Amino acid sequence: MYLSIFNLKKFTTMRQSSPPADRTLTIKKTLKAPVSLVWEAWTNPEHIAGWWGPAGMNTKVNTHDFQVGGAWNYAMTMPDGNEFTAEGVYSLIDEMSRIFTSANFRPMTEGVEMQSHFEAKGEETEFTFHVIHDTAEYCQQQEQMGFYNGWGSVFDRLEAHLTASA
Repeated sequence: MYLSIFNLKKFTTMRQSSPPADRTLTIKKTLKAPVSLVWEAWTNPEHIAGWWGPAGMNTKVNTHDFQVGGAWNYAMTMPDGNEFTAEGVYSLIDEMSRIFTSANFRPMTEGVEMQSHFEAKGEETEFTFHVIHDTAEYCQQQEQMGFYNGWGSVFDRLEAHLTASA
């Protein structure tokens, strides 16, 4: 659950440069909410439980230690009752700007880094989401498994949550 020194060094290196294009899947969206509300939705466990996970899933926040080195762990229950776990460790937090974390979505995805970027544009937020994989092959596999549909559904739920919270 916690980063080894090797993994922490890997994430620190990633943080210092642009994500490698052949190992990164990216989603960009303009969210119709101020950055303060978007940030709250990403950092407050009560908000996270309201939108995290694809449509039809319920999310329980088991752990949410929102600080560099802090762990998070969410249990997601699918409509058929099966559950899977999402977890990671925060490696970078720039308030109202960026959140970087390791991430495992067992049993489907393991050992990736998620980078969430938030840029205020008046009453809207330019949101960029990168998921960085260890290899280009693993990145392609994750894309073929439905990365854009899955995360697209998650961010549709985020947009609905932001609208309801405004």
